[in-house]
Amino acid sequence: MWLDDLLADRPEAPSEFALVRVSRRAMATTFEIAIPLGTHRYAVEAAEDALNLIDELEDQLTVYRDHSEVSRLNATAAGGFVDVEPRLFDLLARCAVWTKESSGAFDIATGALIKAWGFFRRDGRVPPPAELVAAMHATGFRHVVLDVQRRAVKFRVSGVELNLGAVGKGYALDRAAERLRDQWGVRSALLHGGGSSVYAMGPAPGDSRGWPIRLRHPHRPDENLGTVYLYDAGLGTSAATFQFFEYNGQKLGHVLDPRTGWPAMGTDSATVIAPTAAEADAMATAAFILGPPGAERLTRLRPGLQAIVLRGQAITRYHSVA
Repeated sequence: MWLDDLLADRPEAPSEFALVRVSRRAMATTFEIAIPLGTHRYAVEAAEDALNLIDELEDQLTVYRDHSEVSRLNATAAGGFVDVEPRLFDLLARCAVWTKESSGAFDIATGALIKAWGFFRRDGRVPPPAELVAAMHATGFRHVVLDVQRRAVKFRVSGVELNLGAVGKGYALDRAAERLRDQWGVRSALLHGGGSSVYAMGPAPGDSRGWPIRLRHPHRPDENLGTVYLYDAGLGTSAATFQFFEYNGQKLGHVLDPRTGWPAMGTDSATVIAPTAAEADAMATAAFILGPPGAERLTRLRPGLQAIVLRGQAITRYHSVA
């Protein structure tokens, strides 16, 4: 998805409304940074620097490169504590909280399960029962020990693998926005990774409500679920629109429920707005797996959350109470 598909039309926008847009491939998608034209002298340089940071974060977080920090952690943490870069450790600690608050629906310790279902190589298949049982034994953040004092991590059992695919894009956007704000002085920008992970800095030009984001229908490209406005907030959408396979007449998607070991079913899409893009990504995954009742509970638990859940023909929106 590109920025033109993401931004909602605004007839009331000023005629001089234009954006400096810089994009790059990373994390198996296209990241794009848009800065309002004329608001920053070095908009292109700032955007390029933020995208360079995203490249660095991919090299740290990916499980598709053996030298990445997460890959090395997966390979060694069952043997004892492994020191982790401070910002990555903080992300893992936040993931632990999100796992607890979502009752295990969001869980990054699912690498073994993702591989068992073939989604690691985008070649989905139903695993044999024995393989699925083995994968479930090595799945779950309950097997991960965080040493806060040392900022170190170990696994309680062998075979556990972290996979940050459900939160990595949002985390990268948060860090990129931080770079734009703190090192370049950018006050208004829209960042996204593939359209499903978004972070908006400040207001859009001429609109104090924020950046207008169009929510696409997951199965009908010409239809929208509505428009939301983002102001210093992240947005994450979870759906199985593209990564799925058919089995016994059912579509089985890549969003796996860590509690059952099977693909989540029943929800068409879940979008969450949160203070950060990482939290939005994590809670969108949880809301997709839990469905409307779980999404409502999440918005009650976490301040600043909004959730929009599509199930069949029903669109339900939930707001947290500050």
